Amino acid sequence: MGSISARVPDDLEEELQTFIDEERLDTSTAIRKLLSEGLEEWRTEQALERLERGEVTFSKAAELAGVDTWELARLARERDITWVGDDPLESDLDDL
Repeated sequence: MGSISARVPDDLEEELQTFIDEERLDTSTAIRKLLSEGLEEWRTEQALERLERGEVTFSKAAELAGVDTWELARLARERDITWVGDDPLESDLDDL
């Protein structure tokens, strides 16, 4: 396991200490937990943004976010993201 060192502003350190006290965790565990949760949120946001831009498929976005397709569908719906483009629909209508 690697080791990371960081300087943080006093107010952030105070908030971290409050978190440590309320969660009854040691400092290392608390920082790992917060870092993990933050990175999970970042991965999800990145996947949703890539899905919205049409850079990845729905299933690939779910894989990138580390969630199942039902959870990704819920998250996409909450953000009003449409993952099905109009091109196939327009093509089908043109064929009629």
